[in-house]
Amino acid sequence: MDLRGAHERWVRTGGVELCVAETGDPSRPTIVLVHGYPDSKEVWSQVAERLAERWHVVFYDVRGHGRSTAPRPLRGGFTLEKLTDDFLAVVDAVSPDRPVHVVGHDWGSVQSWEFATVERTKGRIASFTSMSGPSLDHFGHWIKQRMSHPSPRRVGQLLGQGVKSWYVYALHTPVLPELAWRGVLGRQWPRILRRMEKVPADGYPTASLPQDAAHGAWLYRDNVRDRLCRPRPDAYAHVPVQLITPTGDAFLSPSLHDELDAWVPRLRRRSLPAKHWVPRTRPDQLAAWISEFVDDVESGGREGTAGAGTSGAVATGVHAERFGGQLVLVTGAAAGIGRATALAFAESGARVVAVDRDAEGVARTAEAARLIGAPAAWGEVVDVGDERAMEKLAEKVASEHGVVDVLVNNAGIGLSGPFLETTIEDWRNVLDVNLWGVIHGCRIFGRQMADRGQGGHIVNIASAAAHQPSRVLSAYGTSKAAVLMLSECLRAELAERSIGVSAICPGFINTGITGTAHFAGADDAEEERLRRRTSRLYSLRNYPAEKVAQAILDAVVHDRAVVPVTTEARGARLLSRISPRIRRRVARLRPPL
Repeated sequence: MDLRGAHERWVRTGGVELCVAETGDPSRPTIVLVHGYPDSKEVWSQVAERLAERWHVVFYDVRGHGRSTAPRPLRGGFTLEKLTDDFLAVVDAVSPDRPVHVVGHDWGSVQSWEFATVERTKGRIASFTSMSGPSLDHFGHWIKQRMSHPSPRRVGQLLGQGVKSWYVYALHTPVLPELAWRGVLGRQWPRILRRMEKVPADGYPTASLPQDAAHGAWLYRDNVRDRLCRPRPDAYAHVPVQLITPTGDAFLSPSLHDELDAWVPRLRRRSLPAKHWVPRTRPDQLAAWISEFVDDVESGGREGTAGAGTSGAVATGVHAERFGGQLVLVTGAAAGIGRATALAFAESGARVVAVDRDAEGVARTAEAARLIGAPAAWGEVVDVGDERAMEKLAEKVASEHGVVDVLVNNAGIGLSGPFLETTIEDWRNVLDVNLWGVIHGCRIFGRQMADRGQGGHIVNIASAAAHQPSRVLSAYGTSKAAVLMLSECLRAELAERSIGVSAICPGFINTGITGTAHFAGADDAEEERLRRRTSRLYSLRNYPAEKVAQAILDAVVHDRAVVPVTTEARGARLLSRISPRIRRRVARLRPPL
């Protein structure tokens, strides 16, 4: 596999030779990437390439893996003590005068927890980023606590993790794992990764996989049983730790880290909607979070604050660990639901692109976003109904800030009045913004997400009117019903690309849309009266846009398909399912205007 300009050296330690790759500027702080099982150092190639733009990056083959030699005999050659010896030998070779920032995945994380908690590594490690690999000592205490003080919840956690750990039991059996890896399992593993984990077919894993996996079985046999039965009582981290939890990990339960704060005084938590092999499936996000964490530690900053950004205010939102550092684009962001949504993402530490036709409005939104926690925020003046303008926006955002992680198609306009009084121009206006704006956003930014191959999420703002017809909302209701169906179709299509799609259906929300809505068939004076009357009714309902914004963030976190917001929206959806006849009768009622 091409390691993009990395050069290799050999480090001898404890009777083995370790193959160590280096890339980036050696004068910069060093980041050491430690791979897991049954991987080799090449699992980090994409992350290393991105980190090397700013840092000195080192990644090595653990003993018995890749191009590193295996100990003889294998039994007893993979203990955590010997792995720590290897790590210190590598660090002394690549960064003799400066502590390093360690990043571990899977068994690379398991052994790196040892590095971060034993006395003899103090002063050699500056920070530790862990993903998909717990400390065996912490795991042992976690098991003991649940066995000594059982409760239904704790028993459920034990049983759940017990099921997820099936492979650990299998690897403790003699001979069979080696035969499987050197036989059919080794041949089928790349296919399994592509199918189950969505790992791209880009030359990984390497040809050494069968031998790596056979040797690596001793990682489990030499360490797991002993440490789980006799965990160290002093396994406290002496460095800042960033914990990245893939929410779809098939092998580890998030509850394993419930008591981690007791062991890690300076802990930052992140969560990522992905499966186990995140170094291959989410390299952009990992590189961004690792760089941000290293930046904070090097500057003596907020390394212990979950979701903290690198500039501006500290992110304090309830979803800071999920959205910190991610790039979120919100249309219709000058006011109302769009502004509230942009600020909610900003408060959770996301980088925000606010888009609207109102230049002053998006500038104010971007400024407010920076003040309340966004590491960065930008305002862009674009008409979402203009296809070419949206394409230019996507090109600019991708080139200057990266591919959008979350897209919120919120821009919309209001239109009310009888169908026979609604002109073709009225129809064009409402469909250009409410429907075509959503189509352009989904198509253009969705294509970028799909091409990147690292997932994402699209949120489309529909309406309660998508469920409940009305005699005065033929154009508006049609546009929103189309957005709802488009979202459902896209959700089915893009699921295989790990791109979630959610439709949000608000009811009567107290925003400025009623003050600018067009009433077909009304003269200027009557239209102004209807706007004031409608705004008055919405203000009496007084449902704030901020609650819709929180529903949007929750929809992304939990990958919800359709989210009705407000009682009337939930009622309209329910009525459409259980009694279409009553719904049609309601549609005939004249609004109290």
